Amino acid sequence: MRELLLRLWDSRIAVAAVILFAVGFVTLLLHRNLLKKIIGLNIMDTAAYLLLTSLGYIENRLSPIIRSGETDPALYVNPLPAGLVLTGIVVSVSVTAVMLALTVRLYQRYHSLNLDEIYAMAQKEHGV
Repeated sequence: MRELLLRLWDSRIAVAAVILFAVGFVTLLLHRNLLKKIIGLNIMDTAAYLLLTSLGYIENRLSPIIRSGETDPALYVNPLPAGLVLTGIVVSVSVTAVMLALTVRLYQRYHSLNLDEIYAMAQKEHGV
């Protein structure tokens, strides 16, 4: 048991990322409110970025900027995870903006953010 707790403590950031992802996933699945779904998706994104960042960090290594002519890759942290996280954040902000814009349009049309109510009103409107 003690060994398990020590291993969990060593990977505490990854455990926190998994818990955050689970919270976002449950929020996305169980809530019918569109804003809560958007928040759940953003929590999931944040968890993925946290995991990527924590896996990319190597203790006692320098940032990937060449200093004093040293070009040995063993001295530096891999810059790829940081680049992936930055790209993911840009995409996430863009997707969130589109989702919020669509949510505003849905609210203006149906005066509700509940997906069940919107679906029922849309069916009535189209005679389905």
